Amino acid sequence: MNKTLLSLLGILLIISCKQKQNSVKEIADNQPIKDSLTLEIKTLNKNYFNGLGVAIVDSTGVLYENGIGFADAKSSKPYTVNTIQPIASVSKIFIGIALLKAQEMGLLNLDDPINKHLPFKVLNPNFKNEPITIRQLSNHTSTIIDTENYMGRAYVLKDKLDSTSIKIKNIPQSFNPNDNKIPLSEFLENYLSENGKWYEKDAFTKNKPGELFEYTNVGASLAAFIIEIVSHQSYAEFTNEYILKPLKMDNSGWSYDAVNFDKVSMLYSNPKMEVPYYSLITYPDGGFLTSVNDLAKYLNEIMKGYLGNGTLLSKEGYEELFTKQLNAENFTERDVNHPYKDEYNIGIFIGFSGTGNIGHTGGDPGASSLMFFNPKDKTGGILLVNTNIENQEGINAYYGFFNKLEEFGTKLR
Repeated sequence: MNKTLLSLLGILLIISCKQKQNSVKEIADNQPIKDSLTLEIKTLNKNYFNGLGVAIVDSTGVLYENGIGFADAKSSKPYTVNTIQPIASVSKIFIGIALLKAQEMGLLNLDDPINKHLPFKVLNPNFKNEPITIRQLSNHTSTIIDTENYMGRAYVLKDKLDSTSIKIKNIPQSFNPNDNKIPLSEFLENYLSENGKWYEKDAFTKNKPGELFEYTNVGASLAAFIIEIVSHQSYAEFTNEYILKPLKMDNSGWSYDAVNFDKVSMLYSNPKMEVPYYSLITYPDGGFLTSVNDLAKYLNEIMKGYLGNGTLLSKEGYEELFTKQLNAENFTERDVNHPYKDEYNIGIFIGFSGTGNIGHTGGDPGASSLMFFNPKDKTGGILLVNTNIENQEGINAYYGFFNKLEEFGTKLR
């Protein structure tokens, strides 16, 4: 081996060693910041929530993640970054990606009338000549709304329990017996079709389709059902193939059967009262089960998509996902100051806050979630909790957690 080659190898070895030392130093420098964040979150909690998962993400990966408290308070089973729980309406962001994937595959167009694809007709009875479009479903201007029929029929118990004996305060949803579960298609037809057995005109507003923002869970599930029709797959199968598998979200799924149940958290209406395991017939609108570690992979991907280098959609697809769909006149009220209220404007099933954060909020019995990123700071955060928010002190702690994620995200970058 000649001297020149030996010298070159020596230089490369020195550079390699320095890079490794710098990498170790970076980790060492960041650890006190991470420890401080963990301490601050624990201090904020004050036992308002039995368990919670948090993460800070940027387009390069996960900067911080942690599980705090208990997934099962009785057995003191710890809540970890791999603990699985429902994320409620944060699930809707998956519908946005799935719709745009289906559009890229040539299966649908966002501006298609929904009746072009549906096997049953859905029209606002107050505007029978005005077609509702898929885009209007995605930006919540379809005029389809949730009624007591939705709150009373969509939630079913996982196990065969006597639902009449389950009385939980501060939960408007009704838990139906396990054998009340029916296919998504049947639920939607009964709810939205004039021939449906639960049909009522109150499931539609008196506004013209496309005019006003009116948040709807049923409309979101209808958009997911259209994906089923055009793809000849269940929505769960479609998202598993085109989202979960590519991102290696192996700890996630749309039913308890699809995940490792040993990792699933208990849910609580308050720190001392358990909520029975339940699922949603309209599962696309809020039934996704995941861990903070898996959801961080998804947030990382959509942040990369925002910056033009995502992998699930084309650059143009991501541009459409993040294009604001509405104007001030489409809203009856807007909160310009709340950093985590996702209804100041909306893309394709993804919300914008008045302060510029992009993401979604979620809340269901025993489960609350936040997932947002800040385009200016180029960091994002995830918060999952397994206990209902009971009072103002709990609200302050809940948003306080996320404020800390934003504050420390800047430090960690």
